[in-house]
Amino acid sequence: MSTREAILGKLRAAASVSTDDAARREAVEKRLAKTPRGLIPARGQVDGEERVALFCRMAEAVTATVERVKKSDDVPKAVTHYLRSKNLAPSVRMGDDRRLKRMDWASQKSLEVKLGRADPADEVGVSHAFAAVAETGTVALPSGKDNPTTVNFVPDHHIIVIDAKDIAGDLETVISRLRRKYGRGDMPRLLNLITGPSRSGDIEQTMLLGAHGPRALHLIVVDE
Repeated sequence: MSTREAILGKLRAAASVSTDDAARREAVEKRLAKTPRGLIPARGQVDGEERVALFCRMAEAVTATVERVKKSDDVPKAVTHYLRSKNLAPSVRMGDDRRLKRMDWASQKSLEVKLGRADPADEVGVSHAFAAVAETGTVALPSGKDNPTTVNFVPDHHIIVIDAKDIAGDLETVISRLRRKYGRGDMPRLLNLITGPSRSGDIEQTMLLGAHGPRALHLIVVDE
């Protein structure tokens, strides 16, 4: 018997239940089949341009920087502009995301694009968000080879591309979309919810950027 089985066995014994309790199994199956939604705050319940504008305002309120572009082919140029504005080397790290790969990175002659997991030598990571939450300025990135989690946390600068159509009003809508896309049993191991750059105020309540990840978060919203 594993440690996990031993612990669960003690809990079942204390609750006077067993693993073959048909009624309990049925209750769990019903709960998983129809996940209830909690109370949804009104702030994010807006549509169209108003929702995108709300997302941008909330992201900037948590010290992220935001840039809007008309189409996805404008992203490589926007990335290059960001690097120059921060006096960074013309090099970025990204995963195998098909949306990023379709962009015309070759148009930026001086830009080096490295693929795969990030390592400590990488200054800038580029990811493409699965979705975003207008209510809080949060972006959601499932783990996987398309957008490796190391790209989210290792480089000092993180650039995240988000399509305007993927900005939801609330987190509950994003979670529902995730369930629909991946289906039961195929969910990603991790869903990174990123709200602004990494920070901590643990030491004498002094705010420190880059405590557990990037010191700077730059969001590129694609309007098309």
